[in-house]
Amino acid sequence: MRILEQGASNLQGGGEGSDEAVGLLILAMSTLLYRSGKRQDAMEKLKATQQVAPSAAFRVAAWESLMGLRMEGQIMSPNDSADLSIKDDDSKWPDQDHLKFWVNAIKGLIALLNGETESAAQLFVDGCRDFAEGKNQTENAALSYGEYLHCVGDFSMATQVYERVLEAVRMEDMSGNLLAAGNMVPEEVSLGATCSYGQLLSHSGKCGEAEDYLTRALQKAEEQFGANHPKVGIVLTCVARMYKLKAKSEGSSSIMVQEGLYRKTLEVLKAPAINSEGTSKQMDWRDIISLARGEYAELLRIQSNRKAEGERMKEWAEDAWRNRRLTLAQALDFSEPSKPTVVLDTRISRVVEHHNLLKCRLCYYVGFHNNQ
Repeated sequence: MRILEQGASNLQGGGEGSDEAVGLLILAMSTLLYRSGKRQDAMEKLKATQQVAPSAAFRVAAWESLMGLRMEGQIMSPNDSADLSIKDDDSKWPDQDHLKFWVNAIKGLIALLNGETESAAQLFVDGCRDFAEGKNQTENAALSYGEYLHCVGDFSMATQVYERVLEAVRMEDMSGNLLAAGNMVPEEVSLGATCSYGQLLSHSGKCGEAEDYLTRALQKAEEQFGANHPKVGIVLTCVARMYKLKAKSEGSSSIMVQEGLYRKTLEVLKAPAINSEGTSKQMDWRDIISLARGEYAELLRIQSNRKAEGERMKEWAEDAWRNRRLTLAQALDFSEPSKPTVVLDTRISRVVEHHNLLKCRLCYYVGFHNNQ
């Protein structure tokens, strides 16, 4: 951090190109602060960068990263998605379509989390034609688009998008894509795409392939963050849910495997004890902890000698669950392998879902064809 700060200080007012260099250093500082657990400090860096960034691309990158940290911290407000300063002269930026899709994708993800489903549908539709035509897009924007398609049940198109993102991150030098910070850096995109595609495969009933991708995601998370980082707990939750689907489709039981995974998940996420007070207070990783504990409770409730323990755990999970559009029981439902379901986004450490499915799918398809 001292080296980055000294570099930025030396470059201040240093002539042509110095503004871009300072911007890159500040984005790097923000990422370092985030990785050190100082989310609020990282956000302050990004706010400052977004105001003084030398180009539209820098401003969008800083804003995207700021929104990513706000989503992770569950501190979004209704006006956050409008908190982006694009100047009039930015209309001359050479790749305006690319910039528009980049902005709309993060706004669409915010809209999904806020339950603004019609807005989310339109925001993603605005970029889907250009994406389908193979124009240059950021992998981050494409991943958010893939998760949207995944949530609304368009598994075929979501598969294409996820595979395109994974191919892009395999082919590119990840260290070269520097216009990102915090939880939106390329390594996070690679982890997120691998984990989301693994979830899609398990939701499609392809548990063998899903296990392969989720194992890769787990390895990526452990290599990047360490074995006891919350991102590892999120991937473990996805692995446990995959085993649940696999057991259901095969008519078998994997209770011991699932229980071990959920116990490790809750340990890594530092979940409060069931008998602790204050679950209504701010709690990091609330979405994932509630979901994991709800899944764990279901396992216990089918065992006669542990049913009472399962009921207590179920009550705790339902009390901690804060999604007003989707009940915890609905989030846990695996009644049909192809049924649209929730997606765990490792970038923002949140449960992403789509509400009012029929209406929004109609909005999506009508909007898409009108754009064509």
